[in-house]
Amino acid sequence: MVEMTYNSSRDDLAIPEYGRTIHQMVSHLKSMTEKEERNKCASAIVSIMGSVVPQEGTKEENEKKLWGQLYLMANYELEVDCPIDKPTRESRDEAPERLTYPGAMSRLGHYGSLTRELIEKAKGYEAGEEREALILSIANLMKRHFLTWNIGTVENALIREQLKEMSDGQLILAEEVEMVSSAEILKSKRKTSDALDRWRGKKKKR
Repeated sequence: MVEMTYNSSRDDLAIPEYGRTIHQMVSHLKSMTEKEERNKCASAIVSIMGSVVPQEGTKEENEKKLWGQLYLMANYELEVDCPIDKPTRESRDEAPERLTYPGAMSRLGHYGSLTRELIEKAKGYEAGEEREALILSIANLMKRHFLTWNIGTVENALIREQLKEMSDGQLILAEEVEMVSSAEILKSKRKTSDALDRWRGKKKKR
């Protein structure tokens, strides 16, 4: 009678997603005496690892990750010529670098990079009619963007306040200056949406 071997009686896998076969390859790699052969075998195992588990990111990032995982499966008891800085148990335990979060502009990201570029350009204009006209155009553009991403209407006071915030207080639209109405913007949006729907309908009929 053939004796059955169950995984519950085997050693735990360091990285289960690679399966027991690759872990056995790593064990065989550690037992090899010739360094040149170990180097070839290690590179072959890393290549197989990359095909078994889908990789994301740059080539350099993937290479660092795969070689780090190879050393982990070998319990860091591996003498090969590693193409990256040799992974160590200590380097694995290092805390990752803190993420740099966007500043206050992130909450106004729906206005887009073009709006920010126009604001920076307007800040360089000298006081006068041209500067005021550009400020009004930017405010109207912001209002259109706001209504694109938000349902309903928006108070002009909010657009003025956010324009002031985005320009570090340098662009101020006077309260008496009349902006484009929300109704006009929404009406224009509906016309565009209806036209697109008709165009898509014609395409389907073809």
